[in-house]
Amino acid sequence: MTPSPPVPLRATEARGSPSVSPPAEASSRRQWLRPALAVAGVALVALVAGFGVEGPVASRTVLIGGVCLVLWLTEVVPPFVPTLLLMGATPTLMASLDTAYRLPAVMAWSSDPVLLLFLGGFTLEVAARRHGLDFTVAQHVVRLSRGRPRLLLLLVMGGVAFLSMWMSNVAAAAMMLAALRPILQATPAGAPLRPALLLSVALGANFGGMGTPVGSGPNALAVSAASAYSQVTFAKWMALALPLTALMLLLGFGLVLLRFRVGGRLELPAQELRPLSRAGRRVLAVSAACAAAWLAEPLHGVPAPVVALGAIIILFGSGLLKREDLGKLDWSTLLLIAGGISLGRLMEHSGLVARALAGADFSGWPVTAQLGLLVVVAAVLSAVMSNTGTAALLIPLSMQLHPAASTPILVALGCSFGIPFVISTPPNAMAAGEGLDSSEMLRLGIPLMVAGCLLVSLTGPAILRMFGLP
Repeated sequence: MTPSPPVPLRATEARGSPSVSPPAEASSRRQWLRPALAVAGVALVALVAGFGVEGPVASRTVLIGGVCLVLWLTEVVPPFVPTLLLMGATPTLMASLDTAYRLPAVMAWSSDPVLLLFLGGFTLEVAARRHGLDFTVAQHVVRLSRGRPRLLLLLVMGGVAFLSMWMSNVAAAAMMLAALRPILQATPAGAPLRPALLLSVALGANFGGMGTPVGSGPNALAVSAASAYSQVTFAKWMALALPLTALMLLLGFGLVLLRFRVGGRLELPAQELRPLSRAGRRVLAVSAACAAAWLAEPLHGVPAPVVALGAIIILFGSGLLKREDLGKLDWSTLLLIAGGISLGRLMEHSGLVARALAGADFSGWPVTAQLGLLVVVAAVLSAVMSNTGTAALLIPLSMQLHPAASTPILVALGCSFGIPFVISTPPNAMAAGEGLDSSEMLRLGIPLMVAGCLLVSLTGPAILRMFGLP
């Protein structure tokens, strides 16, 4: 049988393009909703701290920690502001009660090696952007599809996920959307390819962050909390998370194909492939060597944060990155992670979580049910709030319920499943900005969230035990 000739894509008519600007009324509601929630949350925290808690240590811990959590979860201020507030308010309000809350001790809470690990990841990301490595990967993903829509969807989802394992999922989604823009602009209005591509970008970015310890903020908090019981190496994390990531991507790909009957062939718009520069190839070599050293940590014994520090030294020392590139590093997220770690230390030193759970009896619950509940709560809260803020709230609580190295890891993975709404993650919002209808994200996001929570709750503890993380 003679194959049908490929059908050239037509430019989308302006009147058929979906609107990317929200209605004025909806925009106005969003502008005051978060500040109103923040004010109400702070007022509730102050009320609880003043009248619902006994003892100065507990009441001041509730006040400081509660206000920081409200600011993180509502995101009414930049994410580093609550961290600075916590570091300043704790010694100011509590140093007179105990020397453990003096400024040097409080600053030491956030001196966690995982921050170096993330700093290395952010430095590799800046180097990749500076020398065009990320955009080159995105372009090659499109080219390798050879005009087959289903293969294009699979490669886009996998390519964004791969980039999100090593760099910000926002940057990964932005690069892929830039590479896909000629196809998106040439797709006819109402064609299923456009929403399918946008969903592939969003799902790939959301699930890719689970794959490595540097993939998301909750992962960093989990590694830090688990270190009290067992060292979580890069290889151990990926042994659990990488198969889970691949499974969730395949499930998402299947649902996208089920929802949008994409098939046939298409003509890819002509794009000039940018050859990777010599500096770009050097960045690629440094990135590959760094990733290999992270994975081989059990063999050579050099801690992953030290490897990350070595990569930073090489990139800046060799001139691949300049002094001005320091300002492009994601210091805001680093401070957010430091704040989450410090909040956990504050809760631990004050004994607040232990006191709160003293009257609750979960001993009759099976461990699987306890962990499953934590995973579900993490996903639900992350769907409407900051996932790192959610992890900062739930990880100290979970460690009191079930103190083990596996517990914070499961909570962090649960945070990655909070994806059903357009507002749930930045990649979702970016896809919506390109014209994806919010109902499409919800239609696929809900079953994927449920499936992911069930999968992690039922199989996660057993798999983690196999790798020495009880």
